[in-house]
Amino acid sequence: MPNNLFIYPFLLGILIMLVIIAKRFSKWFIGLSKIDKIRVWKKLRTKNTIYSIREALLEGLLHHKIFKKNPVLGYMHMSLAFGWFLLIVVGHIETIYYYGSISFPFYMPVFFRYFVTGHEFYLSRFFAIIMDFLLLMVLSGVTLAYLKRFLKQPFGMKKTTRLKPGDKIALTSLWCIFPLRFMAESVSAGIHHNGSFLTQTSGNLIEHILPLNAIHTPIWFAYSTALGFFFVALPFSRYMHIPTEIFFIFLKNSGIKLKKHVNTYSQVQVFSCSRCGICLDSCQLNDAGIRNTQSVYVLKKIRDKKLTDEELFNCLLCGKCQHDCPVDIELNNLRITQRIESTLQYNSSYDYLKETKAEKADIVYFAGCMTHLTPAIKKSMVQIFDHAKLNYWFMDEDKAPCCGRPLMQAGQYDAAEKLILNNQKKILDSEAKTLVVSCPICYKVFNEDYSLPGIEVKHHSEYLLELINASKIEVSPLQQTVIYHDPCELGRGSGIYEQPRELLQHTNTLIKIKNEKEKSYCCGGSLANIKIQMDERYKIKDKAVENYRSYNPDILATSCPLCKKTFARDGKLAVHDISELIWMAIEKNEMEKLELNEQLAKVTNPEQFWELEEVPIQD
Repeated sequence: MPNNLFIYPFLLGILIMLVIIAKRFSKWFIGLSKIDKIRVWKKLRTKNTIYSIREALLEGLLHHKIFKKNPVLGYMHMSLAFGWFLLIVVGHIETIYYYGSISFPFYMPVFFRYFVTGHEFYLSRFFAIIMDFLLLMVLSGVTLAYLKRFLKQPFGMKKTTRLKPGDKIALTSLWCIFPLRFMAESVSAGIHHNGSFLTQTSGNLIEHILPLNAIHTPIWFAYSTALGFFFVALPFSRYMHIPTEIFFIFLKNSGIKLKKHVNTYSQVQVFSCSRCGICLDSCQLNDAGIRNTQSVYVLKKIRDKKLTDEELFNCLLCGKCQHDCPVDIELNNLRITQRIESTLQYNSSYDYLKETKAEKADIVYFAGCMTHLTPAIKKSMVQIFDHAKLNYWFMDEDKAPCCGRPLMQAGQYDAAEKLILNNQKKILDSEAKTLVVSCPICYKVFNEDYSLPGIEVKHHSEYLLELINASKIEVSPLQQTVIYHDPCELGRGSGIYEQPRELLQHTNTLIKIKNEKEKSYCCGGSLANIKIQMDERYKIKDKAVENYRSYNPDILATSCPLCKKTFARDGKLAVHDISELIWMAIEKNEMEKLELNEQLAKVTNPEQFWELEEVPIQD
């Protein structure tokens, strides 16, 4: 074989890959709206580009979010991605030093030790050490990748995704690339003595076993062929996420948002999925024996255009997978967008949306449908509002429409929009400055899909804490231990974690647990899943309750009517909404004040005051 023919598999492979990627990226960019294109061009000329490059390095190469999930898994990904990147960068620097310029053949850094047969340039031995070290780093990642196929536990994973043909070709090629490079550079080192601690040592050993000159070019050809196969397979495999994720980061940081209908940006997010399988273990549908509707499978079906309604709608939309996704794909919104696309819109006259006059008030209280099905919550809120002497309007006290989010989650976007516009007008007509809601589902939709200028939307856990801090209500400790359950839409969905905990600490002893905040369980009662069976819901709920009971709390507290209703079903735990606990603490405080006043009323001699038994003094 002539000396340089072995480079052609590499050159052909990388050419095919670049053409396909360029074509795909061009199509996606052209598909953006005119406004989104302007956003991208404007942001490219700002510091935003630096932030995007930094994020691309952290996520695409260093995989720091996977490190948080599991250090071994993180190192495996980082050593492969960042190690290969450094081999390319340092290899180019080495080639520049060798040529004394930036003008050299494109393939030269890749096959440097085949063509450069000695240590005949400045810093050559230093570069040989660095390149050997980086190669060793990548080989360690390849070794871990081998092990991961057989031993998943050390990597913090129970399941991995199924591979399609393109994945298998790309994965096999990737597994071969660096061992072949190691062998090729070792053979060159055995012949020319241009290696370092790794390749030179192995080359010296191989020299005693194999005819180095006979296998020299063939082993480099094998390395070039592995590269070529990988590059050709990449656009049709899971590894397409590598360039797509970088493209996604720049679009995301330009301010582009996911729309309610499938578009270019949603396609970019779908193809940014690395199919790492991290979302599989976090999905609570596993507890119900449902193992084919997880996000990674749904995104794959979207790419392959084989998605069924059974797979699309069998999801709790709890957001656990979205929180764990190392690429920050908007998995919930992508699924809702797909539901809207695949659903026939329900046509109705909506005659029941009668024009009712809004009451003028400082505060609008919207309980929400599920709160009406758990009346103790709305009763507590009304009592607290009255006790604090607030000027409020109970908007949905009688026959008000739903907030619209359950319809949106079911794909009925047009119907939801009509409810939203109806409610929006009433809230604005009230001239209120604050909207208080008891349901996290309502809270999320009021914040994200309503246009309420000048009105601050607050969940009741936030608002009750403000009332206490402003001394508008006074509470006394209830002397009970409490576990707080973070509702999906309030916690992972809206980022409200600390306010409910701070509120509970005014009244109860809060127990810290393992599965809380971002890691909190879904109760299983989600309205977003319209395919799941009741017995499957119970399995999800039972697993969470079993975990909570292991801490032996007096009360399981939550701040979602749906969670309360779901967890209270079997009676294994005392379950209360946070508003109920606050009203109990207010009543206890009022009782203590009354008892104190009665005792003070009996005092006829000032000296008797000091004889009163430990009377709690209120600040």
